[in-house]
Amino acid sequence: MSVDRADECDLLCLDLPHAEQIRAGLPDLPAVEPAAAAARALGDPTRLTMAAALYSGGELCVCDLSWVVGQAQNLTSHHLRQLKHAGMVGSRRDGRLVMYSLTERGRMLVGAVLGTQATPAIVRG
Repeated sequence: MSVDRADECDLLCLDLPHAEQIRAGLPDLPAVEPAAAAARALGDPTRLTMAAALYSGGELCVCDLSWVVGQAQNLTSHHLRQLKHAGMVGSRRDGRLVMYSLTERGRMLVGAVLGTQATPAIVRG
């Protein structure tokens, strides 16, 4: 079995000042943890589909979102909690309904992940 060494250097070619500048500019772990959590939240196909529905539909209650994505309400609620915990979704109470929408961060990340497949929220009026 041959070993592929294409990603290994035989020489130390590090430009130390440049490398130190890059290292000094990296965010610390507490700063990247929320971003990693948001990325993980969208890593599940069901949650990404729900986020795409919120991206297109703006604000939806659990029962409407469940119908749109074709999932049971309890499963939809579970995934919404995970998206909310990751800072991707916010909610507000409207009487007996809880309305969900993407946060600004959620909109930006969903738009970036879906690219041209995403359609901006429909304005109701």
